[in-house]
Amino acid sequence: MNRFGEMHCSIAQAVGVIGEPWTPLILRDLFMGLRRFDELAQDLGISRNLLTARLERLVEAGVVERRPYQERPVRFEYHLAEAGREIVPALITLMAWGDKWSTPPGGPPALLRHSCGQQFTPVVTCPHCGGEATADTITVMEGPGAAQGPGTMVLAAPQGS
Repeated sequence: MNRFGEMHCSIAQAVGVIGEPWTPLILRDLFMGLRRFDELAQDLGISRNLLTARLERLVEAGVVERRPYQERPVRFEYHLAEAGREIVPALITLMAWGDKWSTPPGGPPALLRHSCGQQFTPVVTCPHCGGEATADTITVMEGPGAAQGPGTMVLAAPQGS
Protein backbone atom coordinates (compact mmCIF):
# COMPACT_ATOMS: atom_id res chain seq x y z
CA MET A 1 0.00 0.00 0.00
CA ASN A 2 1.35 3.45 -0.83
CA ARG A 3 1.36 6.45 1.50
CA PHE A 4 -1.74 7.89 -0.18
CA GLY A 5 -3.82 5.08 1.32
CA GLU A 6 -2.89 6.35 4.80
CA MET A 7 -4.22 9.86 4.17
CA HIS A 8 -7.69 10.80 5.34
CA CYS A 9 -8.47 12.55 2.05
CA SER A 10 -10.73 11.46 -0.81
CA ILE A 11 -8.31 12.77 -3.46
CA ALA A 12 -5.40 10.87 -1.88
CA GLN A 13 -7.51 7.71 -1.69
CA ALA A 14 -8.47 8.05 -5.38
CA VAL A 15 -4.85 8.71 -6.42
CA GLY A 16 -3.86 5.60 -4.48
CA VAL A 17 -6.12 3.57 -6.78
CA ILE A 18 -5.91 5.31 -10.17
CA GLY A 19 -2.85 7.54 -9.92
CA GLU A 20 -0.11 5.06 -10.74
CA PRO A 21 1.75 5.70 -13.99
CA TRP A 22 -0.13 4.23 -16.97
CA THR A 23 -3.34 3.57 -15.01
CA PRO A 24 -5.34 6.56 -16.35
CA LEU A 25 -4.31 5.57 -19.89
CA ILE A 26 -5.41 1.97 -19.29
CA LEU A 27 -8.78 3.32 -18.10
CA ARG A 28 -8.94 5.58 -21.18
CA ASP A 29 -8.34 2.63 -23.48
CA LEU A 30 -10.97 0.51 -21.74
CA PHE A 31 -13.45 3.39 -22.03
CA MET A 32 -12.65 3.70 -25.73
CA GLY A 33 -13.39 0.02 -26.31
CA LEU A 34 -10.12 -1.89 -26.09
CA ARG A 35 -10.86 -5.01 -24.05
CA ARG A 36 -8.15 -7.60 -24.51
CA PHE A 37 -4.76 -7.71 -22.85
CA ASP A 38 -2.85 -7.83 -26.14
CA GLU A 39 -4.80 -4.83 -27.50
CA LEU A 40 -3.99 -2.81 -24.40
CA ALA A 41 -0.31 -3.82 -24.43
CA GLN A 42 0.03 -2.93 -28.11
CA ASP A 43 -1.79 0.40 -27.85
CA LEU A 44 0.09 1.56 -24.77
CA GLY A 45 3.47 0.08 -25.65
CA ILE A 46 4.18 -0.90 -22.04
CA SER A 47 5.66 -4.10 -20.70
CA ARG A 48 3.33 -7.01 -20.19
CA ASN A 49 4.46 -7.30 -16.54
CA LEU A 50 3.54 -3.67 -15.84
CA LEU A 51 0.19 -3.98 -17.60
CA THR A 52 -0.56 -7.17 -15.65
CA ALA A 53 0.23 -5.44 -12.35
CA ARG A 54 -1.92 -2.40 -13.17
CA LEU A 55 -4.88 -4.49 -14.32
CA GLU A 56 -4.66 -6.71 -11.22
CA ARG A 57 -4.68 -3.60 -9.00
CA LEU A 58 -7.70 -2.16 -10.83
CA VAL A 59 -9.60 -5.45 -10.61
CA GLU A 60 -8.75 -5.71 -6.88
CA ALA A 61 -10.03 -2.16 -6.33
CA GLY A 62 -13.32 -2.90 -8.14
CA VAL A 63 -12.61 -0.40 -10.93
CA VAL A 64 -12.21 -3.01 -13.69
CA GLU A 65 -13.88 -6.40 -14.20
CA ARG A 66 -12.28 -9.45 -15.83
CA ARG A 67 -14.68 -11.44 -18.01
CA PRO A 68 -13.72 -14.75 -19.64
CA TYR A 69 -14.11 -14.86 -23.42
CA GLN A 70 -12.28 -18.15 -24.10
CA GLU A 71 -12.12 -21.40 -22.14
CA ARG A 72 -9.01 -23.21 -23.45
CA PRO A 73 -6.74 -21.59 -22.63
CA VAL A 74 -8.72 -19.29 -20.36
CA ARG A 75 -8.51 -15.72 -21.61
CA PHE A 76 -10.17 -12.62 -20.27
CA GLU A 77 -11.50 -9.32 -21.49
CA TYR A 78 -11.35 -6.26 -19.26
CA HIS A 79 -14.33 -3.94 -18.78
CA LEU A 80 -14.89 -0.86 -16.67
CA ALA A 81 -16.90 -1.76 -13.56
CA GLU A 82 -19.31 0.81 -12.13
CA ALA A 83 -16.47 2.57 -10.29
CA GLY A 84 -14.50 2.64 -13.54
CA ARG A 85 -17.41 4.11 -15.52
CA GLU A 86 -17.80 6.77 -12.84
CA ILE A 87 -14.16 7.90 -13.25
CA VAL A 88 -14.76 8.70 -16.95
CA PRO A 89 -15.98 12.28 -16.28
CA ALA A 90 -12.74 12.96 -14.38
CA LEU A 91 -10.69 11.49 -17.23
CA ILE A 92 -12.43 13.61 -19.87
CA THR A 93 -12.01 16.70 -17.67
CA LEU A 94 -8.29 15.89 -17.52
CA MET A 95 -8.38 15.50 -21.30
CA ALA A 96 -9.95 18.96 -21.67
CA TRP A 97 -7.19 20.42 -19.48
CA GLY A 98 -4.59 18.69 -21.67
CA ASP A 99 -6.28 20.01 -24.83
CA LYS A 100 -6.10 23.55 -23.45
CA TRP A 101 -2.70 23.57 -21.77
CA SER A 102 -0.59 20.95 -23.55
CA THR A 103 -2.22 20.19 -26.89
CA PRO A 104 -0.11 18.04 -29.20
CA PRO A 105 0.92 19.61 -32.54
CA GLY A 106 -2.05 19.72 -34.89
CA GLY A 107 -4.64 20.07 -32.15
CA PRO A 108 -6.54 17.72 -29.86
CA PRO A 109 -6.15 14.05 -30.87
CA ALA A 110 -9.74 13.23 -29.87
CA LEU A 111 -13.04 15.08 -29.70
CA LEU A 112 -16.08 14.21 -27.59
CA ARG A 113 -19.67 13.86 -28.77
CA HIS A 114 -22.52 13.67 -26.24
CA SER A 115 -25.51 11.32 -26.69
CA CYS A 116 -27.50 14.39 -27.84
CA GLY A 117 -25.28 14.42 -30.94
CA GLN A 118 -23.35 17.59 -30.12
CA GLN A 119 -19.58 17.88 -29.80
CA PHE A 120 -18.55 19.30 -26.42
CA THR A 121 -15.70 20.20 -24.10
CA PRO A 122 -16.28 19.00 -20.53
CA VAL A 123 -17.03 21.63 -17.90
CA VAL A 124 -17.73 20.89 -14.23
CA THR A 125 -20.90 22.66 -13.12
CA CYS A 126 -22.90 23.07 -9.94
CA PRO A 127 -25.95 20.75 -10.06
CA HIS A 128 -28.03 23.39 -8.26
CA CYS A 129 -27.49 26.57 -10.26
CA GLY A 130 -25.69 25.26 -13.35
CA GLY A 131 -22.81 27.67 -12.80
CA GLU A 132 -19.28 26.62 -13.65
CA ALA A 133 -17.33 25.09 -10.75
CA THR A 134 -13.82 26.59 -10.79
CA ALA A 135 -11.10 27.47 -8.30
CA ASP A 136 -12.70 30.93 -8.10
CA THR A 137 -16.28 29.78 -7.52
CA ILE A 138 -16.01 26.96 -4.97
CA THR A 139 -15.06 26.76 -1.29
CA VAL A 140 -13.99 23.58 0.48
CA MET A 141 -15.70 22.91 3.81
CA GLU A 142 -15.19 20.27 6.48
CA GLY A 143 -17.25 17.17 5.69
CA PRO A 144 -18.77 14.52 7.96
CA GLY A 145 -15.69 12.31 7.58
CA ALA A 146 -13.14 15.04 8.33
CA ALA A 147 -10.42 13.92 10.72
CA GLN A 148 -6.94 15.02 11.65
CA GLY A 149 -4.11 13.16 9.98
CA PRO A 150 -1.74 13.22 7.04
CA GLY A 151 -3.12 15.19 4.12
CA THR A 152 -5.82 16.99 6.12
CA MET A 153 -4.02 20.01 7.59
CA VAL A 154 -6.32 22.49 5.83
CA LEU A 155 -9.49 20.91 7.18
CA ALA A 156 -8.00 20.25 10.62
CA ALA A 157 -6.92 23.88 11.13
CA PRO A 158 -8.89 25.69 13.85
CA GLN A 159 -11.55 28.01 12.42
CA GLY A 160 -10.43 31.58 11.98
CA SER A 161 -6.70 30.81 11.73
